[in-house]
Amino acid sequence: MTTPDLFTQSEGSAVERIAALRNELHQHSHRYYVLDEPTIPDAEYDRLFQELQALEAAHPELASPDSPTARVGGKALDQFASVRHAVPMLSIRTETDTEATGAQNFDTRVRKALGLAESDAPVEYVAELKFDGLAMNLRYENGVLVQAATRGDGEVGEDVTQNIRTIRQIPLRLIPHPNPLPGGEGAGRVEANAEEVTPTSSLSPWERAGVRAPPAVLEVRGEVYMQRDDFESFNEKQREKIAQGAKNEKTFVNPRNAAAGAVRQLDPSIAAQRPLSFFAYGLGEVTPQEEGGPQFDTHFQLLLTLKSWGFPVAAHTQTAQGAPELIAFHKKIARERDQLPYDIDGVVYKVNSLALQKKLGFVTREPRWAVAHKYPAQEQITTVLAIDVQVGRTGKLTPVAKLAPVFVGGVTVTNATLHNEDEARRKDVRVGDTVIVRRAGDVIPEVVSMLADKRVKDAPQFTMPRSCPVCGSDAVREEGEADYRCTGGLFCAAQRKEAILHYAHRRAVEVEGLGDKLVEQLVDANIVRTLPDLYKLGLTALAGLERMADKSAQNLLQALEKSKSTTLPRFLFALGLRHVGEATAKELARHFGKLDAIMDASEEQLLEVNDVGPIVATSIRTFFDQAHNREVVEQLRACGVHWTEGKPAMRAPQPLSGKTFVITGTLPTLSRDEAKDKVEAAGGKVAGSVSKKTDYVVAGTEAGSKLTKAQELGVTVIDETGLLLLLKSPSG
Repeated sequence: MTTPDLFTQSEGSAVERIAALRNELHQHSHRYYVLDEPTIPDAEYDRLFQELQALEAAHPELASPDSPTARVGGKALDQFASVRHAVPMLSIRTETDTEATGAQNFDTRVRKALGLAESDAPVEYVAELKFDGLAMNLRYENGVLVQAATRGDGEVGEDVTQNIRTIRQIPLRLIPHPNPLPGGEGAGRVEANAEEVTPTSSLSPWERAGVRAPPAVLEVRGEVYMQRDDFESFNEKQREKIAQGAKNEKTFVNPRNAAAGAVRQLDPSIAAQRPLSFFAYGLGEVTPQEEGGPQFDTHFQLLLTLKSWGFPVAAHTQTAQGAPELIAFHKKIARERDQLPYDIDGVVYKVNSLALQKKLGFVTREPRWAVAHKYPAQEQITTVLAIDVQVGRTGKLTPVAKLAPVFVGGVTVTNATLHNEDEARRKDVRVGDTVIVRRAGDVIPEVVSMLADKRVKDAPQFTMPRSCPVCGSDAVREEGEADYRCTGGLFCAAQRKEAILHYAHRRAVEVEGLGDKLVEQLVDANIVRTLPDLYKLGLTALAGLERMADKSAQNLLQALEKSKSTTLPRFLFALGLRHVGEATAKELARHFGKLDAIMDASEEQLLEVNDVGPIVATSIRTFFDQAHNREVVEQLRACGVHWTEGKPAMRAPQPLSGKTFVITGTLPTLSRDEAKDKVEAAGGKVAGSVSKKTDYVVAGTEAGSKLTKAQELGVTVIDETGLLLLLKSPSG
């Protein structure tokens, strides 16, 4: 399509073209930012956007606050104006019982207040997520966003309209979006009389879409938040700015603080650079029904209608019958919480019937018909008692804060990682400091920040030791590396334990039954000093270990015997060479065919292997240049560890060659390991995170944030069936 001549077209045609562009861009923005279903490439969107910008510049008299071009820019404010809420933004009661039984407590109170007997039908609720963000009130007049205000004290908030306009998920002008949610078809639709036939031309856009038109005055309430991936990316950019000497820049402790800081940024052009999102969950002031406003029977119907008006509503929102289904919802979200792409601190239950809500009313300005049911906090404050240094399998030295015990994320935490010396110094954590500790699910607890005003006077700065705290060997930091590493190798007891566990891993040679506690006993008792000692174990030595019965000892010896028969890729991976993972081990075995050829290969020869770069080649060469490492390999062979060797493979065309996959969620028939093996056997590579370089994301049920990231980046998403079809295809 040719761009119209901006200087010769008539004002009438300019009006029509501007209106058409605005409408088209609103539709595309909704599909991209709300539905995650873009229908045009980014370049085409940019072209339409630039055409609209040019037209509006040529016709300033046609400027409008609901234009997509009004999202970014605007002059900085001196301060925020106050906004008195027409309908107060009240808080809701928090259930103090963080266990699932808290849902039962709420249902009991509701039934008692309604005078229901045990034999009466269950109360229907709406169960929602409790977002850890910033509450917001959006005011629309005749379908156009005219004001956005924070909650404030519930009565008076701050006018943050210019900043809120920068959030792509928030519509500047309301347009119809039929069939809003799965299972919700028809909700919010205009009732039609089948006996009457109305000419299509006389219908409004809302009627043509079969969607209830919004009222003249509409206040939508919801939560402004920042997704976890966006938060991490934003903080990383902030760290880069700080490292480059930028002034007045800082990182944020958590996504909520980052979102609040963006919303309250006086310069909207800066706010536009911060990746914010929005979920709608309720209403404020609305045109009364007697004046043409909407009438809803249930809260869920209200949410479906908000969706049909273009507002994002959390997909996890659902109805629930009575306490049992509320409890099931609470448990389900607790399991999925850490896989969500955003932070939540609980769930919310609301009586679904608006008539029953009115009957239940309020107590002390809190609704009786709703409750916030929180989960155990993921952040808490505690004190640093000491900073120790732990040594990992590859010799990495990690500073760990020893903490006064604190209950966070559902467990008692006494240790939290500081990652490395640079991170410890950036956060400036010292012994005696009061710190914020965060733990999300199975993630290792970490110190988020320290509270400077509570610092003990003259607390010394942390410095990484220059020798290994376990074996005394030198600790060195390679150029370009953030970590210090012990040079003791397999002579270091800490590395021996981790090296043995890695060797016995199910993806390595696999020694079933050889777990953490048993390895710790074997190393601490000096029974196993190096990997070949595993194959010299006997019943007598094992019988003397704690909790090691004859049957368990016999099973372990059988597992060790079984592990002697392996493959070259598994054996290479089991040796624990730095930077050599499963995929690289397979490429080395495929390229060279024999272990001796790998051990003797020069860096130049190693660089000929697919997936091997200079860092990996140097690491392999350094490992096999150490005499004690070669000795370990020869002793393992002497103990009977063996595999089939062959000539270097001639690489036949493989269906997935050069393709990168990410596997997420639960697949119908394949485990993740099985799917990974199939991809790698077909020449593909499996990565742990989604990026622009990812070719396919294989998504199962409960896929989580990786699926969301793939949709944002436009990466092709397939299911297990799609993967199996690719594996059968000659070209992938």
